[in-house]
Amino acid sequence: MRLKLLCFAILLPAVLLFGGCATTDADAPSSVEAMYQKGMRLLSVGLWSNAADQFLALQARYPFGEYATQAHLNLIYADYMADRPEEAADEAERFIRENPRHPNVDYAYYMKGLAYFVDPGTLQEWFNMDPAREAPANAELSFQNFRILVTTFPNSQYAADARQRMIFLRNYIARYQYYVADYYMRRGAYTAALARAKTILEQYQTTPTAPDALRLTIAAYQKLGLHDLARDAEKIFRASYPDLPLQATTGDGGWLDWLVFWD
Repeated sequence: MRLKLLCFAILLPAVLLFGGCATTDADAPSSVEAMYQKGMRLLSVGLWSNAADQFLALQARYPFGEYATQAHLNLIYADYMADRPEEAADEAERFIRENPRHPNVDYAYYMKGLAYFVDPGTLQEWFNMDPAREAPANAELSFQNFRILVTTFPNSQYAADARQRMIFLRNYIARYQYYVADYYMRRGAYTAALARAKTILEQYQTTPTAPDALRLTIAAYQKLGLHDLARDAEKIFRASYPDLPLQATTGDGGWLDWLVFWD
């Protein structure tokens, strides 16, 4: 849960900053300011859904000007805090599309990445399950938006946190690919297992899952009778991971227990 708490610490000052910027517009009609300040008060007491409704109403009534723009940014945050990630992602995308040069567009990319971000602790804590067993579609969307943020806005105040989340997401996606490969392996679909392992070794070779993918590759080659390739893969493993055991047995009769080694 450390990542999630960190993001809140970053976002709350941003929301207060937006509020401070908006209230300095002396030319804005008082009714616009009143609506905005009401939304900010709702945010301050944690009435996220009510705040989102207020900012949405402000945008509908006054679609132009700085108040509408700042309300849009606060709407993204309110939707996220109200546990409405799809709405938060949609609003972030709309902000990016409508305000591509806004000085806070980096915040919109960050929030869009956050909306798709997979919680690193919830499933493990509640159900004792590895979250990487779930399909990584949202993880990939989250990674893409964080990547845009860190490459386009490397000095953004959100870039450091986004980079840390990208590391987690790469590991997450690689682990998912491994679970699929393991699934194929256990069912005798060795060629399909090899294809998934190859994806890990080519695209996620720096993740902690890479050694497991290479072990699986050796076992799959052995099961297919491709012993020369299995030996080559074993040599790569020993050279790449000299401190790791080649046989990381599952102890449950799984495919790792079938590995055969050569002297």
